[in-house]
Amino acid sequence: MVRSFPKVIKSILRPLPRNDYPVLNTFLFVSCWLEYVMDKSIVSMQDLFKRLNAQGIDLKISNFSKASKRRDSQVFLNIIDKLKKELQRKKGKRKARSYFPIDSTIISLTSKLLWSQGYHQVKLFCGLDSWTSEPGGIVIYFGQGHDYKYGNETIESIPEKTVGIMDRGFASSERIKNLKEKIDKAFVLRIKNNVTLEMLDNGAFKVGKDEREVETRVVAFCDAEKRTEFRLATNLPFEGEEAVSNEEIAEIYIQRWQIELLWKFLKMHLKLDRLMTKNENGIRIQIYSCLIAYLILQLIEIPQEFGKTILDKLRYLQAYMCQEISYVHWFRKLIWLR
Repeated sequence: MVRSFPKVIKSILRPLPRNDYPVLNTFLFVSCWLEYVMDKSIVSMQDLFKRLNAQGIDLKISNFSKASKRRDSQVFLNIIDKLKKELQRKKGKRKARSYFPIDSTIISLTSKLLWSQGYHQVKLFCGLDSWTSEPGGIVIYFGQGHDYKYGNETIESIPEKTVGIMDRGFASSERIKNLKEKIDKAFVLRIKNNVTLEMLDNGAFKVGKDEREVETRVVAFCDAEKRTEFRLATNLPFEGEEAVSNEEIAEIYIQRWQIELLWKFLKMHLKLDRLMTKNENGIRIQIYSCLIAYLILQLIEIPQEFGKTILDKLRYLQAYMCQEISYVHWFRKLIWLR
Protein backbone atom coordinates (compact mmCIF):
# COMPACT_ATOMS: atom_id res chain seq x y z
CA MET A 1 0.00 0.00 0.00
CA VAL A 2 1.21 3.48 -0.80
CA ARG A 3 2.73 4.89 2.37
CA SER A 4 1.96 8.56 1.88
CA PHE A 5 -1.83 8.13 1.81
CA PRO A 6 -2.17 7.09 5.50
CA LYS A 7 0.20 9.90 6.43
CA VAL A 8 -1.92 12.53 4.67
CA ILE A 9 -5.17 11.15 6.09
CA LYS A 10 -3.78 11.09 9.63
CA SER A 11 -2.61 14.68 9.31
CA ILE A 12 -6.12 15.97 8.50
CA LEU A 13 -8.34 13.61 10.51
CA ARG A 14 -6.37 13.00 13.71
CA PRO A 15 -6.84 16.58 15.05
CA LEU A 16 -10.62 16.40 14.59
CA PRO A 17 -12.67 15.93 17.79
CA ARG A 18 -14.26 12.54 18.42
CA ASN A 19 -16.55 13.42 21.30
CA ASP A 20 -18.01 16.83 20.38
CA TYR A 21 -21.36 15.31 19.33
CA PRO A 22 -22.93 12.26 21.01
CA VAL A 23 -24.22 10.55 17.84
CA LEU A 24 -22.09 11.79 14.94
CA ASN A 25 -18.80 13.40 15.94
CA THR A 26 -16.77 15.61 13.60
CA PHE A 27 -14.17 12.91 12.91
CA LEU A 28 -16.81 10.46 11.68
CA PHE A 29 -18.75 13.19 9.84
CA VAL A 30 -15.75 14.24 7.74
CA SER A 31 -14.74 10.61 7.21
CA CYS A 32 -18.18 9.77 5.81
CA TRP A 33 -18.01 12.61 3.31
CA LEU A 34 -14.54 11.63 2.12
CA GLU A 35 -15.63 8.03 1.71
CA TYR A 36 -18.59 9.10 -0.41
CA VAL A 37 -16.60 11.24 -2.85
CA MET A 38 -13.65 8.82 -3.18
CA ASP A 39 -15.40 5.44 -3.17
CA LYS A 40 -16.63 4.66 -6.68
CA SER A 41 -18.81 1.76 -5.49
CA ILE A 42 -20.99 4.11 -3.41
CA VAL A 43 -23.52 5.95 -5.56
CA SER A 44 -26.09 7.05 -2.98
CA MET A 45 -26.56 7.87 0.67
CA GLN A 46 -28.28 4.52 1.18
CA ASP A 47 -25.20 2.69 -0.14
CA LEU A 48 -22.98 4.59 2.26
CA PHE A 49 -24.99 3.87 5.38
CA LYS A 50 -25.74 0.27 4.56
CA ARG A 51 -22.01 -0.30 4.39
CA LEU A 52 -21.34 1.60 7.61
CA ASN A 53 -24.08 -0.30 9.44
CA ALA A 54 -22.77 -3.63 8.11
CA GLN A 55 -19.35 -2.74 9.47
CA GLY A 56 -20.67 -2.06 12.95
CA ILE A 57 -21.03 1.73 12.80
CA ASP A 58 -24.53 2.47 14.11
CA LEU A 59 -25.45 5.63 12.23
CA LYS A 60 -28.73 6.69 10.64
CA ILE A 61 -29.26 8.68 7.48
CA SER A 62 -31.43 11.19 9.34
CA ASN A 63 -28.58 12.04 11.74
CA PHE A 64 -26.17 12.56 8.86
CA SER A 65 -28.69 14.72 6.95
CA LYS A 66 -29.29 16.96 9.97
CA ALA A 67 -25.56 17.34 10.52
CA SER A 68 -25.01 18.28 6.87
CA LYS A 69 -27.73 20.90 7.10
CA ARG A 70 -26.75 22.55 10.38
CA ARG A 71 -23.04 22.15 11.03
CA ASP A 72 -20.49 24.81 10.23
CA SER A 73 -18.56 24.00 7.05
CA GLN A 74 -15.47 25.82 8.38
CA VAL A 75 -13.84 22.54 9.42
CA PHE A 76 -13.73 21.54 5.72
CA LEU A 77 -12.26 24.90 4.74
CA ASN A 78 -9.60 24.47 7.43
CA ILE A 79 -8.66 21.08 5.96
CA ILE A 80 -8.43 22.62 2.47
CA ASP A 81 -6.11 25.36 3.76
CA LYS A 82 -3.94 22.81 5.54
CA LEU A 83 -3.59 20.61 2.47
CA LYS A 84 -2.83 23.62 0.27
CA LYS A 85 -0.02 24.72 2.60
CA GLU A 86 1.40 21.21 2.54
CA LEU A 87 1.24 21.19 -1.26
CA GLN A 88 3.00 24.56 -1.41
CA ARG A 89 5.71 23.27 0.93
CA LYS A 90 6.14 20.18 -1.22
CA LYS A 91 6.45 22.16 -4.48
CA GLY A 92 8.79 24.76 -3.02
CA LYS A 93 9.53 28.26 -4.27
CA ARG A 94 8.36 29.29 -7.72
CA LYS A 95 11.23 29.14 -10.20
CA ALA A 96 9.47 30.29 -13.36
CA ARG A 97 6.35 32.06 -14.53
CA SER A 98 3.29 30.04 -13.58
CA TYR A 99 -0.33 30.29 -14.65
CA PHE A 100 -3.64 30.56 -12.85
CA PRO A 101 -6.55 29.72 -15.18
CA ILE A 102 -9.88 30.89 -13.78
CA ASP A 103 -13.38 29.78 -14.65
CA SER A 104 -16.68 28.63 -13.20
CA THR A 105 -18.67 25.43 -13.59
CA ILE A 106 -22.40 24.88 -13.24
CA ILE A 107 -23.84 22.12 -11.08
CA SER A 108 -27.54 21.54 -11.73
CA LEU A 109 -29.88 21.22 -8.76
CA THR A 110 -32.61 18.60 -9.08
CA SER A 111 -34.29 18.98 -5.67
CA LYS A 112 -37.72 20.61 -5.64
CA LEU A 113 -36.94 21.90 -2.15
CA LEU A 114 -34.22 24.07 -3.68
CA TRP A 115 -36.39 24.98 -6.65
CA SER A 116 -38.97 26.38 -4.24
CA GLN A 117 -36.25 28.73 -2.94
CA GLY A 118 -35.46 29.89 -6.47
CA TYR A 119 -32.26 27.83 -6.82
CA HIS A 120 -31.92 25.74 -9.98
CA GLN A 121 -28.14 25.65 -10.13
CA VAL A 122 -25.00 26.35 -8.15
CA LYS A 123 -21.84 27.87 -9.60
CA LEU A 124 -18.37 26.99 -8.41
CA PHE A 125 -15.73 29.64 -9.14
CA CYS A 126 -12.14 28.57 -8.86
CA GLY A 127 -8.62 29.01 -10.21
CA LEU A 128 -5.92 26.35 -10.61
CA ASP A 129 -2.29 27.16 -9.79
CA SER A 130 -0.12 25.49 -12.42
CA TRP A 131 2.90 25.43 -10.08
CA THR A 132 1.34 23.74 -7.06
CA SER A 133 -1.71 22.17 -8.78
CA GLU A 134 -3.92 23.59 -6.03
CA PRO A 135 -7.36 25.17 -6.51
CA GLY A 136 -7.59 28.72 -5.22
CA GLY A 137 -10.11 31.51 -4.87
CA ILE A 138 -12.95 29.08 -4.21
CA VAL A 139 -16.37 30.76 -4.38
CA ILE A 140 -19.74 28.99 -4.32
CA TYR A 141 -22.73 30.94 -5.64
CA PHE A 142 -26.32 29.69 -5.62
CA GLY A 143 -28.43 30.93 -8.51
CA GLN A 144 -27.85 32.27 -11.98
CA GLY A 145 -25.52 35.13 -12.69
CA HIS A 146 -22.85 36.35 -15.05
CA ASP A 147 -19.24 35.43 -14.29
CA TYR A 148 -17.99 39.02 -14.32
CA LYS A 149 -20.33 39.88 -11.42
CA TYR A 150 -19.29 37.11 -9.04
CA GLY A 151 -15.68 36.28 -9.92
CA ASN A 152 -13.96 39.15 -8.08
CA GLU A 153 -12.83 37.11 -5.09
CA THR A 154 -11.39 34.39 -7.32
CA ILE A 155 -9.50 36.92 -9.43
CA GLU A 156 -8.11 38.61 -6.31
CA SER A 157 -6.54 35.28 -5.32
CA ILE A 158 -4.16 35.21 -8.32
CA PRO A 159 -0.74 34.46 -6.75
CA GLU A 160 2.12 36.92 -7.14
CA LYS A 161 4.31 36.53 -10.23
CA THR A 162 1.56 34.47 -11.83
CA VAL A 163 -0.52 35.04 -14.95
CA GLY A 164 -4.27 34.87 -14.43
CA ILE A 165 -6.02 33.46 -17.50
CA MET A 166 -9.73 34.17 -18.03
CA ASP A 167 -12.36 33.66 -20.68
CA ARG A 168 -14.58 36.44 -22.02
CA GLY A 169 -17.26 35.72 -19.39
CA PHE A 170 -15.06 37.64 -16.93
CA ALA A 171 -14.33 40.52 -19.31
CA SER A 172 -15.24 44.13 -18.56
CA SER A 173 -13.45 47.47 -18.87
CA GLU A 174 -13.55 47.95 -15.11
CA ARG A 175 -11.93 44.55 -14.57
CA ILE A 176 -9.12 45.38 -16.99
CA LYS A 177 -8.49 48.64 -15.11
CA ASN A 178 -8.33 46.82 -11.77
CA LEU A 179 -6.04 44.09 -13.12
CA LYS A 180 -3.63 46.65 -14.58
CA GLU A 181 -3.17 48.12 -11.10
CA LYS A 182 -1.75 44.83 -9.78
CA ILE A 183 2.03 45.24 -9.80
CA ASP A 184 3.14 41.64 -9.22
CA LYS A 185 0.29 39.98 -11.12
CA ALA A 186 -0.26 39.59 -14.84
CA PHE A 187 -3.38 38.65 -16.76
CA VAL A 188 -4.52 37.34 -20.13
CA LEU A 189 -8.23 38.04 -20.58
CA ARG A 190 -10.26 37.23 -23.65
CA ILE A 191 -12.56 40.09 -24.62
CA LYS A 192 -15.64 39.95 -26.80
CA ASN A 193 -15.26 40.44 -30.52
CA ASN A 194 -17.87 43.22 -30.63
CA VAL A 195 -15.94 45.44 -28.18
CA THR A 196 -14.75 48.69 -29.75
CA LEU A 197 -10.97 48.83 -30.29
CA GLU A 198 -8.82 51.80 -31.27
CA MET A 199 -5.13 51.31 -31.95
CA LEU A 200 -2.75 53.93 -30.53
CA ASP A 201 0.65 55.09 -31.78
CA ASN A 202 2.44 53.15 -29.01
CA GLY A 203 0.97 49.83 -30.20
CA ALA A 204 -1.58 49.55 -27.39
CA PHE A 205 -5.34 49.75 -27.83
CA LYS A 206 -8.19 51.70 -26.35
CA VAL A 207 -10.84 49.20 -25.31
CA GLY A 208 -14.45 50.32 -24.94
CA LYS A 209 -16.04 53.74 -25.25
CA ASP A 210 -16.52 56.90 -23.19
CA GLU A 211 -16.20 56.41 -19.42
CA ARG A 212 -15.59 52.67 -19.88
CA GLU A 213 -12.55 53.27 -22.07
CA VAL A 214 -9.29 51.68 -20.93
CA GLU A 215 -5.85 51.43 -22.54
CA THR A 216 -4.17 48.03 -22.69
CA ARG A 217 -2.29 45.67 -24.95
CA VAL A 218 -4.50 43.52 -27.18
CA VAL A 219 -3.39 40.44 -29.11
CA ALA A 220 -5.63 38.97 -31.80
CA PHE A 221 -5.36 35.61 -33.52
CA CYS A 222 -7.68 33.25 -35.38
CA ASP A 223 -8.55 29.60 -35.21
CA ALA A 224 -8.72 28.80 -38.94
CA GLU A 225 -10.36 25.42 -38.36
CA LYS A 226 -13.25 26.80 -36.31
CA ARG A 227 -13.21 30.20 -38.03
CA THR A 228 -13.10 31.95 -34.67
CA GLU A 229 -11.29 35.15 -33.72
CA PHE A 230 -9.68 35.53 -30.31
CA ARG A 231 -8.94 38.95 -28.81
CA LEU A 232 -6.76 38.82 -25.72
CA ALA A 233 -6.24 41.80 -23.41
CA THR A 234 -3.10 41.59 -21.29
CA ASN A 235 -0.64 43.63 -19.25
CA LEU A 236 2.33 41.45 -20.21
CA PRO A 237 5.03 43.68 -21.77
CA PHE A 238 5.75 43.53 -25.51
CA GLU A 239 9.26 45.00 -25.17
CA GLY A 240 12.15 44.96 -22.72
CA GLU A 241 13.90 42.12 -20.88
CA GLU A 242 10.64 40.44 -19.86
CA ALA A 243 8.93 40.91 -23.21
CA VAL A 244 6.32 38.34 -24.17
CA SER A 245 5.59 37.85 -27.88
CA ASN A 246 2.13 37.63 -29.38
CA GLU A 247 2.66 33.93 -30.10
CA GLU A 248 3.60 33.29 -26.46
CA ILE A 249 0.45 35.05 -25.25
CA ALA A 250 -1.63 32.82 -27.50
CA GLU A 251 0.12 29.79 -25.97
CA ILE A 252 -0.55 31.14 -22.48
CA TYR A 253 -4.26 31.46 -23.20
CA ILE A 254 -4.36 27.81 -24.28
CA GLN A 255 -3.36 26.92 -20.69
CA ARG A 256 -6.85 28.02 -19.63
CA TRP A 257 -8.00 24.55 -20.66
CA GLN A 258 -6.45 23.12 -17.47
CA ILE A 259 -9.31 24.46 -15.38
CA GLU A 260 -11.75 22.64 -17.67
CA LEU A 261 -9.86 19.42 -16.98
CA LEU A 262 -10.28 20.09 -13.26
CA TRP A 263 -14.06 20.37 -13.65
CA LYS A 264 -14.10 17.18 -15.71
CA PHE A 265 -12.15 15.23 -13.08
CA LEU A 266 -14.25 16.49 -10.16
CA LYS A 267 -17.51 15.62 -11.91
CA MET A 268 -16.52 12.29 -13.48
CA HIS A 269 -14.47 10.80 -10.66
CA LEU A 270 -15.26 12.66 -7.40
CA LYS A 271 -19.06 12.96 -7.82
CA LEU A 272 -19.27 16.72 -7.98
CA ASP A 273 -22.34 16.36 -10.21
CA ARG A 274 -24.05 13.87 -7.84
CA LEU A 275 -25.21 16.10 -5.04
CA MET A 276 -26.25 13.93 -2.12
CA THR A 277 -27.94 16.58 0.05
CA LYS A 278 -30.92 18.84 -0.55
CA ASN A 279 -29.89 21.94 1.37
CA GLU A 280 -27.47 24.77 0.75
CA ASN A 281 -25.07 23.99 3.60
CA GLY A 282 -24.83 20.30 2.69
CA ILE A 283 -24.07 21.15 -0.94
CA ARG A 284 -21.24 23.44 0.18
CA ILE A 285 -19.83 20.65 2.33
CA GLN A 286 -19.95 18.18 -0.55
CA ILE A 287 -18.16 20.61 -2.88
CA TYR A 288 -15.47 21.20 -0.23
CA SER A 289 -15.15 17.42 0.23
CA CYS A 290 -14.52 16.98 -3.50
CA LEU A 291 -11.78 19.60 -3.38
CA ILE A 292 -10.25 17.95 -0.29
CA ALA A 293 -10.13 14.62 -2.12
CA TYR A 294 -8.50 16.33 -5.11
CA LEU A 295 -5.80 17.85 -2.89
CA ILE A 296 -5.19 14.50 -1.18
CA LEU A 297 -4.60 12.90 -4.57
CA GLN A 298 -2.16 15.66 -5.48
CA LEU A 299 -0.15 15.04 -2.32
CA ILE A 300 0.13 11.27 -2.30
CA GLU A 301 2.52 9.14 -4.33
CA ILE A 302 2.08 5.64 -5.72
CA PRO A 303 4.54 3.14 -7.27
CA GLN A 304 5.63 4.40 -10.68
CA GLU A 305 4.56 1.22 -12.48
CA PHE A 306 0.92 2.11 -11.72
CA GLY A 307 1.15 5.53 -13.39
CA LYS A 308 1.70 9.14 -12.46
CA THR A 309 -1.52 10.99 -13.21
CA ILE A 310 -4.06 11.97 -10.59
CA LEU A 311 -6.52 9.49 -12.10
CA ASP A 312 -3.92 6.73 -11.78
CA LYS A 313 -3.62 7.56 -8.09
CA LEU A 314 -7.38 7.40 -7.56
CA ARG A 315 -7.67 4.08 -9.39
CA TYR A 316 -4.79 2.65 -7.35
CA LEU A 317 -6.47 3.63 -4.09
CA GLN A 318 -9.80 2.23 -5.23
CA ALA A 319 -8.16 -1.03 -6.33
CA TYR A 320 -6.47 -1.39 -2.95
CA MET A 321 -9.71 -0.65 -1.14
CA CYS A 322 -11.55 -3.30 -3.19
CA GLN A 323 -9.21 -5.92 -1.75
CA GLU A 324 -11.01 -5.39 1.55
CA ILE A 325 -14.58 -5.58 0.26
CA SER A 326 -14.72 -7.55 -3.02
CA TYR A 327 -16.26 -11.04 -3.10
CA VAL A 328 -13.14 -12.50 -4.74
CA HIS A 329 -10.87 -11.43 -1.88
CA TRP A 330 -13.52 -12.42 0.65
CA PHE A 331 -13.66 -15.94 -0.86
CA ARG A 332 -9.89 -16.25 -0.60
CA LYS A 333 -9.91 -15.19 3.03
CA LEU A 334 -12.62 -17.75 3.82
CA ILE A 335 -10.57 -20.52 2.22
CA TRP A 336 -7.39 -19.53 4.05
CA LEU A 337 -9.21 -19.42 7.37
CA ARG A 338 -10.12 -23.07 6.93
